[in-house]
Amino acid sequence: MHHASDILLTLFIVFVAAQIGGEIAQRLKLPGVVGEIAAGCVIGPSVLGWITPEQVATGTPLDVLAEIGVVLLLFSVGLETRLEDLKRVGKTAFLVGVLGVLIPFGMGSLWAHSAGFDWGKSLFVAAAFVATSAGITARVLQELGALQRTESKVILGAAVIDDILAMLLLGVVVAVQGGEGFNPMSLLMVLGGAIGFIAVIGLGGARVMRWNSTWLDRPSNPQSPLLIVLALCLGLAYVSTLFGLAAIIGAFLAGMIASETRQQHTLEKQTMPLLALLTPFFFVITGSKIDLQQLANADALIMLAVVTVIAIISKLLGGFLGALSLGKRGAAIVGFGMVPRGEVGVVIASLGLAAGVFNDRIYAIIVAMSLLTAMVTPPVLAWLLRRSGSDTAETPNVSG
Repeated sequence: MHHASDILLTLFIVFVAAQIGGEIAQRLKLPGVVGEIAAGCVIGPSVLGWITPEQVATGTPLDVLAEIGVVLLLFSVGLETRLEDLKRVGKTAFLVGVLGVLIPFGMGSLWAHSAGFDWGKSLFVAAAFVATSAGITARVLQELGALQRTESKVILGAAVIDDILAMLLLGVVVAVQGGEGFNPMSLLMVLGGAIGFIAVIGLGGARVMRWNSTWLDRPSNPQSPLLIVLALCLGLAYVSTLFGLAAIIGAFLAGMIASETRQQHTLEKQTMPLLALLTPFFFVITGSKIDLQQLANADALIMLAVVTVIAIISKLLGGFLGALSLGKRGAAIVGFGMVPRGEVGVVIASLGLAAGVFNDRIYAIIVAMSLLTAMVTPPVLAWLLRRSGSDTAETPNVSG
């Protein structure tokens, strides 16, 4: 199967599908990412079958491209985020992150238990409700040019906290499931490592760059600042996986460090073509991982509806309650910004499938829930942001 020509054909199909899907979505006044996810669903196994599950399995060329795409996306979001701004919303972001993990986890495990899972397995199902996918929200905020707003800063800060907590929860759940019992010490070390990594890289890196970024201009190649910073991005993405965090956290930190340099605007311009090429792969492949056949009966659809509603309400509540200091509309924006589950829910679902905790149907339902939350969010978020943009006078961002 893996002849170069086959791979190129698949790349071509995915890329064109992404463009068509994105275009249709934007004509319908929806963010482009919705169209890209839907396009993935259409060319995936359940409709046209142009992409098979084998082609997007872990480690395949498409999977690797998708991973690079989302890493670059969060790098570029980091480029537009200053450490100072994140510090300013630290308290709110922390609250949103914590509540946005506890409420979905609680509601998710209650639902799973009522659906007939024992508590151990219920916790595993609940873990899939927890982790926000920053990639999808970030892309919407970027498309709407809203990354400079306070709400966006809270969402991004909360997404980092959310990721640490979700990773810890997953550690607990897998330990309980595997029957090796619960070891608080090792979890504390993991937590310490993760927080230490983020603090050292985030605070230390930003300081170093602010203090001296002329070395980025030293090499003679005009592209070199971008190349150095991209190396930093891939390196930190890898290192963050060593600490058990999502690769995108490292990429986001790398972008945030690079945003402190004098070359920030050049870097933003230079990353654009890369993003245009690579990020669509992530969204199309996310969409292609869903198998609609598993959901083709009434029971499964009712279950999916219930799961999705719980997933949306629980995150919305967590974000809303955490961000009330921003006023009701700001809190609603933050709440919806935290709703998409995306890749993390899919990762947990596939772990559950591999561990024999889920059958194919629960797997399909959890993946579909992750994707539905990812598709519901962008239009609502766009609508809320436009509404709050129109009734407060837009102040252009002059500082950059």
